Order: sequence, then structure tokens, then C-alpha cells
Amino acid sequence: MSRILNAASMAAVGMTAASMLMLAEPGFASDLAESANLPAITLPSADAPVQEDKADPSTEAKPVDAPTDSQDESAVEPDVKPAPDADTLAELVAETARPADLDPELRCLAGAVYFEARGESLAGQLAVAHVVINRANSGRFPKSLCGVVHQPSQFSFVRGGKMPAVRNGAQWNNAVAIAQIARDGSWKNQAPGALFFHARYVSPGWRKTRVASIDNHIFYR
Repeated sequence: MSRILNAASMAAVGMTAASMLMLAEPGFASDLAESANLPAITLPSADAPVQEDKADPSTEAKPVDAPTDSQDESAVEPDVKPAPDADTLAELVAETARPADLDPELRCLAGAVYFEARGESLAGQLAVAHVVINRANSGRFPKSLCGVVHQPSQFSFVRGGKMPAVRNGAQWNNAVAIAQIARDGSWKNQAPGALFFHARYVSPGWRKTRVASIDNHIFYR
């Protein structure tokens, strides 16, 4: 009888040990290769002079093609956060308070929205803001928003490494709000992963993946 009990005890111990091993076995997450970082760009001061708003033309400068890349890569965008008090993007823009002092990164992002898309819809402006953010997160462009905006030969409104003066009015306020919304990820972007865009009236012949067409702009990654 004692031999039977000892055998049963040994079997129970073996089953318990096997169960513990199964529970303790770690899972595995795949490693993502990091893209090579581009050299940092020394930027001029981001505090551009502000002028009073008068007649604001809808003309806009367009970005030129970025460095060529044979691979289509999706940029990392911020997770969309809920906006419980806004049913539309226009409401969210109206509810977004403009900070008393704009930090340099927000000013650069708002400047890109203002000069590239102030004549577009709010959804189009938001998509342009996300292109700048996507580039900063992609590993293929400068890491800062100001670095992306001031990168040579990318945005034609930047001349001599400097951003022109803006007119302090409704369109600038909208651009600042859109920049905040894009940076916070508080509204869904209609051109996810886009790294490039151009106006409809030009045809640069890019061999890139088309993501979306919003207003007068076509977006690619």
C-alpha cells in the first residue's frame, strides 16, 4: 500500500511542477528595427512676428518632394483621444483654447497649417498637421516638428530657413487650434500615415502610395 501511495504522490508532484512551468513560460514580442536617425538641423528662432489680420488671400505654398525612398512606410500617429464635448471638428476647434504663449514646436506646426492649408477645410488642415507629425515620428526626417518644417527644400513657404510673418486673425487662431488637436491626437485624421502631399493642379509623378484626397490636396505615404 505504501508503494502505491508513494507513486501517487510522485505523480501529483510531477503534474504540479508541469503546471507551474506552463504558467511561468513568457510570451514573446517581435522587435522592430529602428530607422536610422537623420542629423539634427540647427533652427532659427521660431518666434516669427505677428501682424494684424487684413484681407487674407487663400494662396498657399506647396511642399516639394521629399527625399526619395523605395519603401512605403506608415508613420506612427498619436492615438485618437475622445472628445466628449464636441460632435464635429469645427466644434472642437471652437472649444480649443489658444495658449497665452505658444511653445516653438506648436508655433512651427501651426505655421505649416497656416501657410499650407489655411484655405482648406478643417479636415484638410488637420491632415496637413499630421503630415508634419508623421514625419517627425517616422525616423526618416528630423525628429522635431520645427526640424521637419524647416528642413531644406521641403516646404516652399520657408525662405532662408525662416517662417514668414503671420496675420493674427481667425485663420491663425484656427491653425493654432488644429495644431493642438493634431498634436494631442484628439480627432481622427482622414489621411492616416501620410508623409507627403501636393496640390491637385500639379503632377509630380511620385511613386508613392496614395492615402487620401482632401479638398485641394492629395496625400501619400
